[in-house]
Formats: sequence, C-alpha cells, structure tokens
Amino acid sequence: MAIQEPEVTRVVAPDGTVDERTDPDLSESVVTDLYRQQVLARTFDEKAVKLHRQGRIGTYAPLQGQEAAQVGAASALADSDYCFPTYRDHAMYLARGLELEDVLVYLLGEGNYVDREDPDGLRTFPPTIPIATQLPHAVGTSMAADYRGDDCATLVSFGDGATSEGDFHEGMNFAGVFESPTVFFCQNNHWAISVPQERQTASATIAQKAQAYGFEGVRVDGNDVLAVYGAVENALEAAKNGDGPRLIEAVTYRKGAHTTTDDPSKYRGDEEVEEWRKKDPIERTREYLEDAHGWTDDDELRVQSWADDRVVEAIANAEERTGLDVDDIFEHVYAQTPDSLRRQRQRVVDEPEVER
Repeated sequence: MAIQEPEVTRVVAPDGTVDERTDPDLSESVVTDLYRQQVLARTFDEKAVKLHRQGRIGTYAPLQGQEAAQVGAASALADSDYCFPTYRDHAMYLARGLELEDVLVYLLGEGNYVDREDPDGLRTFPPTIPIATQLPHAVGTSMAADYRGDDCATLVSFGDGATSEGDFHEGMNFAGVFESPTVFFCQNNHWAISVPQERQTASATIAQKAQAYGFEGVRVDGNDVLAVYGAVENALEAAKNGDGPRLIEAVTYRKGAHTTTDDPSKYRGDEEVEEWRKKDPIERTREYLEDAHGWTDDDELRVQSWADDRVVEAIANAEERTGLDVDDIFEHVYAQTPDSLRRQRQRVVDEPEVER
C-alpha cells in the first residue's frame, strides 16, 4: 500500500498570499517580535562569519535561510518546556531568552550557553555537535517529565542528515512505544554537508518516517515563521494532552556553507541557491507585516538599527568577558600531559596579533 505523502502547510506563500485556514491569528506584537528575532539572528549570523574570517571565533555553522524555522519553533515553547537545539540553532537560543553575549562567549571558546549552577531550572540544553545524539536524551527527558506528571513537553531540533543516524530511529521508536510528549523538529535544509536529501533516503518526505513508529508526521513550510509557530504550538499542545509524540519536517534551505570551513559551490549550483533566495523567510515575514499591520520603512529602519547596535554591543561585551589563556586549551585534556601535546603548546603563539 502506498504511503500518502503529507502536504506542506504554510500561512504566507512566497508571493505574500495568506491562507486564512492555517493562520494562527497571532497579535501584531507577537508577529513583530518574531520578525525582530529573525532580523537579529541574520545580522548576528552575517557578523559571525566575518568574525571567523578575522580569527576572532572558531568554526561557525551559519544559519542564514533557517531563521523562520528556528525562531518560530522556539517561540512556540512555554517557559516550562524543554528544548534540545543543535549546533546551527543560534536563533533558537536567542528566541529562548538567552543573551547574545552568551552565544558569542560559547563561540569564543568559553562557556556552553547554559548556566549549570541551577539544574532545576535547566530547560534549554547545550548544543550538540555529534549528529542526532540529542534525540534519545530529549525522549528520556520528556518521559521523565511525563512520569512526574509535569505539564510540559520537549522539542528536539535536528537536520535532515540526522535522520540517517541510528539515534534518530532509536529516539523515534522509544517515543512511539512509550507515547512520550516529544516534538521532533527536523529542519530539512536539503543538504547534510554535501549529501543531498535524495542520497540519504528513499522516502518521499522526512515527515512520513513517523508512520513507521506509530505517530503523526507533518510537513510545514520552514521559511514561513507563522506556519512553523502554528505547527509546533499544535504539536506541543497535543503532546501535553497525552496524544504522544509528533514529527515536524520544516522544509527550508541553508543559504550559506555548512560551516565556515566548507565550500558549498563544490556540490550545489547557483541556480538552486538563487531559487531559494526568492523564498527568503525574513522578506516573507516583512511582507506579511506590511499587508496585515501597516509595517513601514521607518519601522524597518528602526529594527535593523536596533539589531546592528545589539550585535556590536554584544561582541564588545563578550570579548571583554572571556578570560581564557592559551594554556587552558592544553591543561584539561590529560592527567599527565604527553610530550606530543607539550610540543603543540610550544608552537602556539602566546599573544597573536588580531586586527579588530
């Protein structure tokens, strides 16, 4: 029997047309905040790439093109809900209320986004670099919350490449069997580094994989922040009401490189990238604000100026906060430092000159 392919749900189409049937009917202030967060995320993202080029931060995973997916999903969470982001989800952390300085301090090599001094208040977890390892953790957390009778759910974010990992299937299976209140949020940006979706799976969609584990999978336009918000909100509500897990496939696109050490021109064409530029998530939100709430050029200028100032301020504050010494890189690896590591330390410049 053929499996029916889930349709892509959207509120605002690329041409600006609004589907009243799927509109979550958010207030002007909420939509404005969703837009501000996307603008801040992109402004930061563009600056972070430059910071890496200047040697001021380490390897960075750009998020441009995925702002709506990250902001929409994280904004739908309640404060009591758990969130397990992945390494590209910088905007998700900002939407969860973490300071931009904390994100930068992490990228500067110190800190992990999260203050572990208050484990009882820990709701947003540190980013995971190994692919898909956070999925079983998220399911376990949601199962524990369910056993305690807590009124909350867990959202775990990952890319399409993670669906080729065993952790994805183990997490999905446990969630289905135990009906855990887990929302699996896949940001399908079409590329797992250089591997396209069609080389990863023979499934027509990521969403339909949920059917094998006994629960619902839905597809949503990941460049439509209102559609993402509505889909995640509905999934969280269902999970809290005892309806079990749900898989959301947010169909989006990574505009830039996988990381700042990657060259995407080696594996994808300019025509593909240009086609997705026409579906830009920030432009789509702005068009909605213009049509529905009378957004003006002055409003736009104020938001962009705010974002520019905020990023400049955050960078200055973060670079002042970091107190790492070169020796810290080497001292906490082995109980007794081997000769090979000592030789590496001798080759490191103690006070490199960095042009800011």
